[in-house]
Amino acid sequence: MTSQQFDYIIVGAGSAGCTLANRLSEMDDANVLLLEAGGKDTNPWIHIPVGYLYCIGNPNVDWCFKTENEAGLNGRSLGYPRGKVLGGCSSINGMIYMRGQANDYDQWRQSGCDGWGWDDVLPHFKKSEDYYQGADDLHGSGGEWRVEQARIRWEILDAFQDAAEQAGIPKIADFNRGNNEGSSYFAVNQKRGIRWNTSKAFLKPALSRKNLELRTHAQVRRLIIENGRVTGVEYDRDGQTETIHANREVILSAGSVGSPHILELSGIGRGDILQKHGIDVTHESPQVGENLQDHLQLRCAFKVTGIRTLNEKATSLLGKAGIALEYLFNQSGPMSMAPSQLGIFTKSDASYETPNLQYHVQPLSLEKFGDPVHPFPAFTASVCNLRPQSRGSIHLKSADFHDQPAIAPNYLSADADKKVAADSIRQTRMIAGQPALAPYQPTEFKPGPSYESEDDLVRAAGDIGTTIFHPVGTCRMGSDPASVVDPQLRFRGLDGLRIVDASIMPTITSGNTNSPTIMIAEKAAAMITAAARG
Repeated sequence: MTSQQFDYIIVGAGSAGCTLANRLSEMDDANVLLLEAGGKDTNPWIHIPVGYLYCIGNPNVDWCFKTENEAGLNGRSLGYPRGKVLGGCSSINGMIYMRGQANDYDQWRQSGCDGWGWDDVLPHFKKSEDYYQGADDLHGSGGEWRVEQARIRWEILDAFQDAAEQAGIPKIADFNRGNNEGSSYFAVNQKRGIRWNTSKAFLKPALSRKNLELRTHAQVRRLIIENGRVTGVEYDRDGQTETIHANREVILSAGSVGSPHILELSGIGRGDILQKHGIDVTHESPQVGENLQDHLQLRCAFKVTGIRTLNEKATSLLGKAGIALEYLFNQSGPMSMAPSQLGIFTKSDASYETPNLQYHVQPLSLEKFGDPVHPFPAFTASVCNLRPQSRGSIHLKSADFHDQPAIAPNYLSADADKKVAADSIRQTRMIAGQPALAPYQPTEFKPGPSYESEDDLVRAAGDIGTTIFHPVGTCRMGSDPASVVDPQLRFRGLDGLRIVDASIMPTITSGNTNSPTIMIAEKAAAMITAAARG
């Protein structure tokens, strides 16, 4: 198609955008354009599960954002990966299939987001799901989003799971039935040991439709606003500025970083911030870019003896050769691994109604993602606070659309989060001290046993804490006038614009956020289709 007018323009071909493109192009009478700032998902490391190590920090597929220096992290700045490629973060993430807890969505509904309770969203999870055990009352089968078991187990992880059981945390079979308390190996978005991203699942099957067009390497400069309505998009492609118009709606699906940034570049947001950077205020919306929430993971690590971990396999030439051959012939073994294999959901203290901690347990240790593993046997028990009270922000740094925004998560700024951080390190030590792990003599080296007091543990959390890549909330949904979008995901104060991505979450879900983002797109597509059909 050469037309510069479309019924729907979707900005961002990530997890939400690919899902929307599929569903909206099912309407025969609607022309849909999907814009993606990155390129196609042809890098082979996208599709080999362990390839996330080579995708994160690679500017060809990652925006390579950085946070501001964080006081709660003792002045450190973090890398903040976001997918810049077809499939978005589903092309570079940990592949963990996780919905969160029923209580998460019920709280959304109770806070004024009608239609977003657990019973409301469950059908949208099931619609796209292709669950390896088939359909039941809580799972779907035959959908686009493949969910499988991991193709590898580790004795050290089995021992940690046994230790957690001795500490009072039960073993369960499925994290996705509404209350995820317990331990289990994670289900993953893979197909026979190969990453299953939203580009393969949703976009590529839909591209055969004549009413869907994809344009890659198209970075949006601003939204076009006329008489209180968003009527189109101006974007840069190969150094040329192009303008396109939407007959029905523009849909921002650029993510929790990209969506508020595009709004601010368009003169939509906090007037003081826009004026500071010489941008005329088209529409005052003070909550744009506010309410940033993320899961901070504390990567506690322990040396062990007398048991195999990935560290020694991945540091010898013979071990590396064996790993490569196992994947080449069977698509199994360490190269088929998600970044984390064993999961645990539990409470930092008994006062919580549902689990507020999530563990990602790994049979390896390293300083940070992208670094080599340590040259000694070890495992990592990464633990995060599922419901942080700290709130941050994302705002532009300049009027130039090329410039990255200022990302300030404000980790550990709330006293409640400091307490949970200290308690979670103590709980990790308690699990590691159970009899099931005693034969392997676990010795803590991160953060280290010298950190004992409350102040020491909070300082340690600041030293070892890092993002687990779940930013949400920067275009908050709600029924109150201050919310950025209403429960139909329509932008408040401007017609013709919806926001459909993780930025609309009023509060973060209790677990990994990729599949909830797909659910949001499924529900949005149903609402948009219903509106189009009257």
